[in-house]
Amino acid sequence: MKPPAFAYHDPGTVEEACTLMATLDNARLLAGGQSMMPMLNMRFVMPDHLVDLGCIPALSAIEERPEGLRIGAMTRQRDLEHSAAVRARCPLLADAIQWVGHRQTRNRGTIGGSLCQLDPAAELPAVCAALDAVLTVQSARGVRTMPFQAFPAGYMTPSLEPDELLTAIELPDWPQGHGHGFVEFARRHGDYAVVLAAALLVVDAAGKITRASLTLGGIGPAPVRVAAVEQALVGQVASSALFRQATEACRALEAMEDVHAPASYRQQLAVVMSRRALDAALASIAQGGRATGAAGH
Repeated sequence: MKPPAFAYHDPGTVEEACTLMATLDNARLLAGGQSMMPMLNMRFVMPDHLVDLGCIPALSAIEERPEGLRIGAMTRQRDLEHSAAVRARCPLLADAIQWVGHRQTRNRGTIGGSLCQLDPAAELPAVCAALDAVLTVQSARGVRTMPFQAFPAGYMTPSLEPDELLTAIELPDWPQGHGHGFVEFARRHGDYAVVLAAALLVVDAAGKITRASLTLGGIGPAPVRVAAVEQALVGQVASSALFRQATEACRALEAMEDVHAPASYRQQLAVVMSRRALDAALASIAQGGRATGAAGH
């Protein structure tokens, strides 16, 4: 199929894009186009105006700050994949980006586009949830920030007003030497995950966990932080046996059901993927905090 007719706009600045979104009726933003173009071709979306953000250099940058990374929303996934700053400061993102689509889609896909598409099984929203990312949003009315936890408004629906655009993502640092693990189960490599898990650990000299983060994707309409498991881990000596016991709590999570998998299967996968992600995080500490590239197939 071919897309419906629309007027094309290519602003050169964020301010110009904001003005267009504030004044045009039935306008949609175009980031990398890896989701938008198929949706246009299948007539799932029918905008009168398409505002392309690809000509705004200010939105494509990876900036190192004392507290973490600030990533422009139009930064290509391939640039994240090859960034030394990402590997050094945010190894969980370096782990996860290997699972995002294929090389061809990562060449065009953007971090902001993935977040705004907000697919329940997408890798980058899960990473932002795991890291307690802070998002910067701009419109002609001004600039505001929000924690990622407040970003999902519903299934594939971000908390953005029609005239707003996501401009930047801030990923806070975890302590040097922390553990990180990312795994997922998909029927084919490059497909969206049925269930994925992202784990972060900080372990003290005695081997006790002092901080933990566990996030699941593919379970519900948005990434899920599993607070029950995080709380069960803190203060305990890190071990595979502990992870196996603690992750049983994932079996009680409310899970969605669709043509790809029943809820019970997703709950079982949540237990298994969580344990594997935590095992990978602990292994990465033993390896000096290097990316593990752990696989969940």
